[in-house]
Amino acid sequence: MAALTGVPLSVLDRSRTRAGETEAATLRATVELAQQVEELGYKRFWVSEHHSVPGVVGSAPTVLAAAIAARTSRIRVGTGGVMLPNHQPLVVAEQFGVLESLYPGRIDMGLGRSVGFTNGVRRALGVEKDAADDFAAQVQELLGYLTGTQQNQVHARPGEGLRIPPFILAVGEGARLAASLGLPLVIAGRDESTLLQLVDGYRAEFRPSTWAPRPYVVLAVTAAVAETTEEARQLLLPEAWASAYSRTRGVFPPLEPSAPGELTVKERELFEQSLRGQIYGTPSEVDEALGGLVRRTAADEVLITTNTYERADLLASYAALAELAGTRRTVSG
Repeated sequence: MAALTGVPLSVLDRSRTRAGETEAATLRATVELAQQVEELGYKRFWVSEHHSVPGVVGSAPTVLAAAIAARTSRIRVGTGGVMLPNHQPLVVAEQFGVLESLYPGRIDMGLGRSVGFTNGVRRALGVEKDAADDFAAQVQELLGYLTGTQQNQVHARPGEGLRIPPFILAVGEGARLAASLGLPLVIAGRDESTLLQLVDGYRAEFRPSTWAPRPYVVLAVTAAVAETTEEARQLLLPEAWASAYSRTRGVFPPLEPSAPGELTVKERELFEQSLRGQIYGTPSEVDEALGGLVRRTAADEVLITTNTYERADLLASYAALAELAGTRRTVSG
């Protein structure tokens, strides 16, 4: 039996563009991918929030989630996440209230604390860099609109009284916030010892709430599966190159079919660094590596984020992971 058998698997898609592809085509491909992984038996399909980032068109996650929910029927749909410091909590509560009203029992509300990457983006969004410092208060205000316990006599319509599962996307102190509010935790970590410390601390400090009676850990990973180890590694190279490019040139480019042959010393260093901690290999190799990490963290669920140029290869990787987990094993083109 595979180590991953029975482990719930979910997908986070960032709507990464490919070279020569229009942004409209990218968004349509995100919706199609959600339909495909639903057939594979994945539990959730989440979309992300990025603003003014070339190569990433996932800028309006609740809008995109609505399109996905309309084209699927079983898979849970949500955000990984809405970056709450960029928004007013009332507006977020109402947006998710609309989603839950239209697609009851299928909507997740993943919340993150990042703000725009540059001063220009932050000014355009109307926030400052320190807006993330108020994340805890913003989360509590948002949850208050959903439970009807807010103190300002303002009501989310729709939203109030609806059970929309909130998740905290966390690094560092975010894990403690999730524990203090009694919320599920979504966490990634390239350094396993730090990851284990944060997860252990979250469980030790968790306070049961109306949202969750016990700790719930969603392990966020990048994983790629192919017939050979090298083929699986090749799947991760387009994103690794894009990441190195962005950190040396300040622009996140569309995915290319492969990384260029010539890299500067700095680019090579960043390129290799971006691959660190990612899981790739044959089905048995990934089952051992990812299954072992799930066992050591006692994670309740795995959220997979994988980007590669060829969408058929991406789908094949997700299908191989679904087979290891024991969910549905076929998917239509």
